[in-house]
This record gives sequence, C-alpha cells and structure tokens, in this order.
Amino acid sequence: MKRTISILILLVVPIMAHAQLSLEECQRKAREHYPEVAQYDLIAQSEEYSVATASRSWIPQVTLSGQATWQNAVATFPEKFTDMIAAMGGEEMQGMAKDQYRVALDVNQVIWDGGVSKQSKELARAEAAEKRLTSDTNIYALEERVNSLFFGILLLDENYKTAESSLSLLEANRNKLESMYNNGAVLKSDVDMVKVEMISLEQGMEQNRASREYFKKMLELFIGEEVGDLVKPEEVITPTLGNNRPELSLMDAKIATLDAQQGLLKTTLTPKFSFFAQGFYGNPGLDMFKAMQTRDWTWNAVLGVRMQWNVSALFTYAADKKKLDNGRSMLAVQKQIFEFNSDLQTAQQNGEIARMRKSLDSDRQIVELREGIRRTAESQFEHGTIDTATLLKRISEETVAINNLNIHEIELLKTEYELRHTVNQ
Repeated sequence: MKRTISILILLVVPIMAHAQLSLEECQRKAREHYPEVAQYDLIAQSEEYSVATASRSWIPQVTLSGQATWQNAVATFPEKFTDMIAAMGGEEMQGMAKDQYRVALDVNQVIWDGGVSKQSKELARAEAAEKRLTSDTNIYALEERVNSLFFGILLLDENYKTAESSLSLLEANRNKLESMYNNGAVLKSDVDMVKVEMISLEQGMEQNRASREYFKKMLELFIGEEVGDLVKPEEVITPTLGNNRPELSLMDAKIATLDAQQGLLKTTLTPKFSFFAQGFYGNPGLDMFKAMQTRDWTWNAVLGVRMQWNVSALFTYAADKKKLDNGRSMLAVQKQIFEFNSDLQTAQQNGEIARMRKSLDSDRQIVELREGIRRTAESQFEHGTIDTATLLKRISEETVAINNLNIHEIELLKTEYELRHTVNQ
C-alpha cells in the first residue's frame, strides 16, 4: 500500500509542477513557439552564402565557349598585291573564309578589385545583423502581449477568490437567517435578500470564469501548450540607469548597414585589374595572312592584363553618398526620439509604482477596518439592532475593499514588470 502511494505521488507531483507556470517560463515558451524563431537559422545561412559568394570573386573564372559564324565580307589581300604575287609565280591568295569557327577557353583572374569583395562581406554581415535584430525586436514585442495575458489571468483569479470568500460569508449569514426565519425572528424577504446577493455574485463569478477561459486560450496559443495555475511573480526593483531595448540596437545595426553600403560605394571610384588568358582552336586563327592561304584550323593563345574603370561613377558618387548620409541622419533622429519617449515612459511608470505602493498601505488599512465593521454588523444583526439590508451593505463594502486591494497588488506587479520591459533589464 505504501509503495502504491509513493508511486502515485511520483506521478502526480511532476504533473502539478508542470501545471504551474511562472511569467518567465511563459515568456520563454512564447519565444520558442513563435514562428519567427525559425528566421535565425535562415538568416545565418543567408549570411554564410553571401560571404562565400563574395570570397569567390578571387577564384579564377574559367569559361568554355564555341561559336560558328558566317559573314558577308572578310579581310582580303589588296588586288595589287594579288596581281604582284601572281606575276611572280606565287600561289593564289584565296582570302579568309566567310564561314568561321572557334572553340575557346577563357581564364580571368582578379588581381585587385578595389576592395569590392571585402566590402561585400562587410555588407553581408551588417545586413544579417540587422535582420537578426529585427527578429529580436518582433519577439521582444511578443513579451508585452504575454505579460498582459498573464497578469490579466492573475487579476481574474484574485477577483474569483474574493468572490468565493464573499459567497462563503453570504452563505453563512443565509443559514443564520433561515434559522431565524424558522423561529419567526425575521421575515422571508430578509432571507430572499441574501439569496439575491448570492445569485448576483455567482453570476459575476460565471462571467469571471468565461473571461479567464478566453485569456487562458489566448496565452496557450502564444506558448503552445495548456495553461494551468499561474505563479504570482515577486515584486521587482528595476534599475533604470540604462536602456537595453532591442529597437536601439536595431537602429545602430541599420546605421552599420549604411556604413557598409558607403564602403562598397567607394569601391566604384577605383579601377580594377585582372589577368586574362585565352586559348582557342579554330579558323581563322590569329595569323590572318596564313588563314588567307589555307583553311586549316590552328591553335592560338592570348595573355594579358586588363584594367576596368567605371568613370561614370565619379559623377554619381556625391549624390549617392548624400543619400546614405541622409539615411544615417534620419536614423540618428529616430533613435533620439525613441530614447526620449522611453525615458518619458520610464519616468511615468516609476511615478505610478511609487503612487501604487503608497495606495496599497491605505488599501490594507481599509480592508482591516472593513472586516471589523462587518463582524460588528453581524453581531448587531444577531441582536436585532440593524436590518438585513445594512448587514448586506457591510459585507459588500468589505468585498469591494478586498477586491480593490487584490486589484492594486496585481496592477503594481504588472506596472513593475512593464517598467522592466520598457528598459529591458
């Protein structure tokens, strides 16, 4: 028997532990379940491919080509030369063929690309960092929605507990009234008044359950699993000396991307040098005079160094640079605006937290006093010095006081965690 109980405990305890969720666990599960998490692997792969592509610009480029052409005119010997050769008894120069063929292998090796490959890698890395921080920002915004649902459920739970306590009080007083009614001490309407209050309270509890179920289903969609009991978080003291919001890092990443684009833009001003080699087998070959005498295919080769310089970039560079400078200036202003609004929101939340903490002290005193007033009213009712309506009013006032205390405690916690979210501490 003891062994059976031990096994049941081992089975039940993990289930109970799994059923309770903290705010941090909900946030972690929401991040892991959010579809955008898959973006990180895709961004890393894209960065790897882009950097690898930029590195390949130094690999020799080999091209195999073939062509067959016909043209209406070809290079020929001048007629005077032809007549002179014929007079000397030489062979007749038939000239180049109008149908020409070539199979070629071209090799091109970059010697200096003006920094294009280096800046392309920098741009690929900067763009990948910007995309990652964009995903960070989207997932960070997700936490705020999870916080709202989590504290919404906690608030509904506290309201339900308060209603249950009030219902127990009303039920106890109803039993007393029914006993007094049976003894002829009170009227049936007195009992009915308590029953009406109990029915109204049960209606509110039913609405509370429906609202909690809605919030619960919404939170389950975010975290990807069923939600049981939630653990009420502890109060937090958030230092507000710094702001670690991912939006600020994203703006810095966007500026870094513009810097990388400007570095790539500078490479358009410089010439590029490369070594090239071409070997081809065909007719005609490089020896045109020989090709005029015979239609034989020959082997040919060309080696050299090539310089390419896009001079037109000199005329567009200034305008393109101004566009990038303007983009940086706009981002700097946006960053200042965001920091200003964040500082303003932080100050407001700090002020709200201070006000709520003072209000809670008053709420606790009010609850203590209301409880004493209700107990006195119950005693007065039993001695017949107050009526049922007065007793119900005292019970309702105590319920409102307890409910206000619970609401303000949850609201304080919610504001404290909102402050932590505002500064990302």
